[in-house]
Amino acid sequence: MRPGLPHWSSDASRAILGTMASSHRLHGVAAALASALDRATFAAAWLALPLAALLFLQWPLRDLVGAWSRDANDAAQWIFALYVALALRAATRARAHVTAGFAHDDVAWRRRLGRIGEAVCVLPWALFVVVVAAVPTWRSVVGLEAFPDTFHPLYFVVRASAWLLALAVALQAVLDLVAAQAHGEQRPADEPT
Repeated sequence: MRPGLPHWSSDASRAILGTMASSHRLHGVAAALASALDRATFAAAWLALPLAALLFLQWPLRDLVGAWSRDANDAAQWIFALYVALALRAATRARAHVTAGFAHDDVAWRRRLGRIGEAVCVLPWALFVVVVAAVPTWRSVVGLEAFPDTFHPLYFVVRASAWLLALAVALQAVLDLVAAQAHGEQRPADEPT
């Protein structure tokens, strides 16, 4: 063996290949999760139609018919809660949040700042809400909680949607961090920092 050259072993090869395989598996799971969330988000987008119809009908039902306006309001509330729970995640994925022009420039340091923001701000708070709201949400779902003023069913959907919102945002933050890590591994050497 020549001095200065490292001794290569089959154990080192297996360790390196094992690391690559687990990273490949992680990205495969992330892609499957992103696809499932995209399908759920696409399905939830259609909730905008019955939501708009119920909100539109609420006033004629109250003023002209004199009935069912509160029913329409209660139904619109739980539909809106489900819609927003997944729409916020879709806006995050599309980078469509309202910004002051900050996120529109494609500069590496701004992308890094976004990753830090997700890791330090978004993910911990979303996980906090997921953990803290789990028991009250579960009680609401198991008890089939009704709207407090009308006693109509499905108020538990509103509570579960708030928990779903936090879960979807947390999962999207994790997906973004995994994608950023994969992008960091594949970044060309000439990319500006």
